[in-house]
Amino acid sequence: MTDTALPPLPYADWVDTRDTVHLFLQIIGKIRLKTHPKLNHWWHVTLYPSVRGLTTGRIPYGDISFEITYDMIDHEVVVGRNDGRSISFDPAGSTVSQFYHETLRCLSNLGITVEIHAVPYENKSTTPFPEDDASRAYDKVAVTAYWKALCWIASVFEVFRSRFNGKQTPVHLYWHSFDLVVTRFSGKAHPMTGGTASDKEAYSHEVISVGFWPGDDSFQTAAFYGYAYPEPSGISDVPLEPASAVWADKNGGALAVLTYPDLLKEDDPQAALLAFLESVYQGAASKAGWPLDDFKHQFAL
Repeated sequence: MTDTALPPLPYADWVDTRDTVHLFLQIIGKIRLKTHPKLNHWWHVTLYPSVRGLTTGRIPYGDISFEITYDMIDHEVVVGRNDGRSISFDPAGSTVSQFYHETLRCLSNLGITVEIHAVPYENKSTTPFPEDDASRAYDKVAVTAYWKALCWIASVFEVFRSRFNGKQTPVHLYWHSFDLVVTRFSGKAHPMTGGTASDKEAYSHEVISVGFWPGDDSFQTAAFYGYAYPEPSGISDVPLEPASAVWADKNGGALAVLTYPDLLKEDDPQAALLAFLESVYQGAASKAGWPLDDFKHQFAL
């Protein structure tokens, strides 16, 4: 890996395209949510990095299985079955309504019927997908740049993930919040007493989570983050690496933040990102009393 794989992602330059892709991915994600067998902590709803974009992965459907891949290089949405049949379409220039109907049409033509709750989830758009006929920006260069960054980041996350032998998530993307995440578990239950039903499912056990999100209207900079649940006392006193990383307040809790532009300034971005991830985990796990030595993977990179 080299820093040439990391394009700049200035929020203001692609925010409209970002919002378009986010809604498109919500539609694909809701199809996976509806059709995949339920897994703990909502792992069944996520999308996964592939060599060309993001994918649902294989989804069981009766006697067959299917997959939806959003190709961010050739800009195709490909719906395929395990018997080799597939249908694709170009998402560029589509309204949300057109994308929604075209995705369902492809599924239907392959013998797959899915009904989703066709409303954006926790998104600044509240218009139901079938009714959203507004013109949408789609900058192919910006989408591919986002994908190049996401692919590079996912690879670093996989190296980080290889160092832990306890229960942990895959490297996956939560389409509702648009962040790429990997989460480690201590194995101890810690049911959440407040929050929504989905929050309680996600946070039923102790976790330390790290991720990347491309920015939103409240924080208009792509950034990496890390946090612990439940939050141990003194976590914000933990020193972070590299030097540009800081602890911030997020809804009353401590959030470690390393901005994407600051990472690009590093001589070795891969080493700097791994240092950030490790400093969050090691510091938070120590404060929370996790058995760090027991969780070390003997084959760690």
